Amino acid sequence: MITEAAPSLEQQHKARVRRYSLLMGMRIPCLVLAAVAYSFWSNALISLLIIGVSIPLPWIAVLIANDRPPRRKDEPSRWDERRAAKAALESGNHRAIDS
Repeated sequence: MITEAAPSLEQQHKARVRRYSLLMGMRIPCLVLAAVAYSFWSNALISLLIIGVSIPLPWIAVLIANDRPPRRKDEPSRWDERRAAKAALESGNHRAIDS
């Protein structure tokens, strides 16, 4: 990469769609593997275990697909003046004038 600019939104979207498709595509082999395991060993527990592993895949896929790219160390943090002003007022280190 020549520049330090972040990838475009279109590239980020394509990467997220690719990750989502890959994770959701893992469900089909899990179901086929569960059927093959049941026909091979005639053990429903192994098949149910494989299916149980595939149940949270949609939620995981959505969470990973909606995640933003990791924040770079040189990316500036956001400064909130209101929060800083409130912290300065609540610090209690103010001079008081006695009359």
